[in-house]
Amino acid sequence: MTSTETLAGSTGSVAGSGGSAADRRRWFALAIVMTAAFMDLVDVTIVNIAIPSIQQDAGASFSQIQWITAGYALAFAAGLITGGRLGDIHGRRRMFLIGIGGFTLASALCGFAANPEMLVASRILQGGMAAMMVPQVLSIVHATFPAHERGKVFGLFGAIVGLGAVSGPLLGALLTEWNLFGLEWRPIFLINLPVGIAALILGSRFISESKAPKALKLDLVGVALVTLGLLMLLYPLTRGRELGWPLWGHLSMAGSLVVFGVLVAYERRKSARDGSPLVELSLFKVKSFAAGIAVQTVFGISLGIFFLVWTLYMQVGLRWSPLRAGLTGVPFSIAVSVAAGMSVQKLVPRFGRKVLQAGALVMAAGVLIYLAESERYGLGIASWQMALPLVVMGAGMGLIVAPLTDAVLSGVPREHAGSASGLINTVQQMGNALGLGLVSVVFFGEIGDRLTRAQVGPAFVNAFQHALGWVAAVLGVIFLLMFALPKRPAQHLEGGGDGEGEQLLVEEERELVH
Repeated sequence: MTSTETLAGSTGSVAGSGGSAADRRRWFALAIVMTAAFMDLVDVTIVNIAIPSIQQDAGASFSQIQWITAGYALAFAAGLITGGRLGDIHGRRRMFLIGIGGFTLASALCGFAANPEMLVASRILQGGMAAMMVPQVLSIVHATFPAHERGKVFGLFGAIVGLGAVSGPLLGALLTEWNLFGLEWRPIFLINLPVGIAALILGSRFISESKAPKALKLDLVGVALVTLGLLMLLYPLTRGRELGWPLWGHLSMAGSLVVFGVLVAYERRKSARDGSPLVELSLFKVKSFAAGIAVQTVFGISLGIFFLVWTLYMQVGLRWSPLRAGLTGVPFSIAVSVAAGMSVQKLVPRFGRKVLQAGALVMAAGVLIYLAESERYGLGIASWQMALPLVVMGAGMGLIVAPLTDAVLSGVPREHAGSASGLINTVQQMGNALGLGLVSVVFFGEIGDRLTRAQVGPAFVNAFQHALGWVAAVLGVIFLLMFALPKRPAQHLEGGGDGEGEQLLVEEERELVH
């Protein structure tokens, strides 16, 4: 029996006893991996709120600002499938510890970066290390907890997402405002050091090892093709506006589609030859997985656009302090957290897919209300006037974000948990990076290159409104894509049954937001 099967078996046996050492151990392990996921989530939101401070203190250009965020997302997306597969092969606990150790080291390099170029490089390294760490979180949960408990566990993840969304901007704002030891924005990265070291020590003690049931090999050709395809697509998209949209950029983006086509053909042959592909294409035969992947990709695009332009709008356009910007976002974060809990526990089990579709429409309505408020009040808009659209947006996002990944991952055979979770997070991050790249088009494309101080505010307000129109349109696409999701929650057949039944656990889905 494999370590994964042993772990899963022991999980099932202790579920009823409640007080055994093994039962306590797995909940300790859950707390540790959740802490790592929380650290990753907070790191993203902290960076967003501190971007104007980084730009001013470090002298970073708008292109470098994009790369501080998009570089992380790109490295994250390019490495996630590989990270998930490495966990399947070499052990999820081992790769989790390597990932969190590397993430902590990269955070230190970000905190001590001497110039914008070093910060961008350190953020790319940080994204790569997160790609080793994050897939193991869902894989460890998948391998450690039986099907009937995963709904509760993913509900806890929804709460962690909400808590990360609340605390990240506030913590980033406070650390930036306080200017601890004269370090300006640097403590937003350095704060990861004690948390990462503690998670590394405790994780080595409490997390049990698990691997794929059969021996797998790392598909190096697949790794190269995935990385090449993503780079060919995202690099010219991010740099295009700065370079004047050169011909090679368009050719590169078109060529990325060819590379992805080659990847699919190669992975099919690889699967037939030795059963060890990087991307398990058979996963796409599960309707909930394939539909959820499409939804997550497009949802990532909308989030990638919104959060960057929102930060720049408040702090550069409206000239608000980081603390005021962070406090303004609190209603949004609370609404996400509350709606996420209601979605998983009450709404999705009763209404199924309609809850996620309602979330897309509610979030789009919030975006349109925000657009109207911004047009009405212009530069004179107050924080309290943003509260209504932000609460509506947050409620819509919570209805989507909490249940999404559960259904996408729950239909996956246990031996492919790492590959699937890596693919889920990859498409989400790819969408996020695409959204960040599109900021050049939908936001910076509306701003002139040489603005006087008096022109900056109106230009940023106008660009923000233009970007909101794009976000609303993308949310409309998400609503339509959700028709491909199953209508009702499907109960998992424990122990046996046909293959299709065993691949459907619960149609409750959540998304781990970056």
